[in-house]
Amino acid sequence: MSAPDLLRLLWPWDLLALALLVISFAGIARVIEHPPKGRPSVTVLMAEYRRDWMRMMAARETRIFDSQILTSLRQSTSFFASTVLLSIGGVLALAGNPAPLTGLAAGLTEEGDPEVLWQVKLLVVAVLLALAFLRFVWANRVFGYCAVVMASVPNEVTDPDCEPRALRAAELNIRAALNFNRGLQAVYYAIAAAAWLVGPAALVAATVVTTWIVWSREFASVPRRVILR
Repeated sequence: MSAPDLLRLLWPWDLLALALLVISFAGIARVIEHPPKGRPSVTVLMAEYRRDWMRMMAARETRIFDSQILTSLRQSTSFFASTVLLSIGGVLALAGNPAPLTGLAAGLTEEGDPEVLWQVKLLVVAVLLALAFLRFVWANRVFGYCAVVMASVPNEVTDPDCEPRALRAAELNIRAALNFNRGLQAVYYAIAAAAWLVGPAALVAATVVTTWIVWSREFASVPRRVILR
């Protein structure tokens, strides 16, 4: 089926709902990473704590605690990457045989929707999950870079390489955390994209709810108030 034929299968509301999903996904990431002045996001606030962490790490004689924290962060990225990879397999398997899905959703959507339309909707979910997987894998690798740079920080605080290397480790840590956060956002919006199987109205509602959840956790959550104290 050609692209024009596929577009004819989609209602204008479908295209508008999909556009809202894409714009919201890209827009919320932009707002979180570049928040308005005077209202920093949790991501931005935690970046300063990560820099402070590396400064304190450089001054510590024993750094076992720091290595344990970094190991825990890497394990989190590995867990999410593995989970998302399994989810991608499940979505692709369903896209290869959407007949069960067609029967399940027959009472919720218009009858007679061709299988290719279900496959397109599932493809959007799979693409978002794939983006999440790539983010988690890259975050894991950058945390690994951070670990190597941390290990290269001299034990003597007076060493001229001590602070510069600690700050490099901090920036790598921040970058890894940023990619991990983007991966989580992709997972959130993949779940929202699954609502498209019900219809464009469900996709719009799921996108709005997901955007509000992501925004509130970064700008109006209890952890943010605790960090700002």
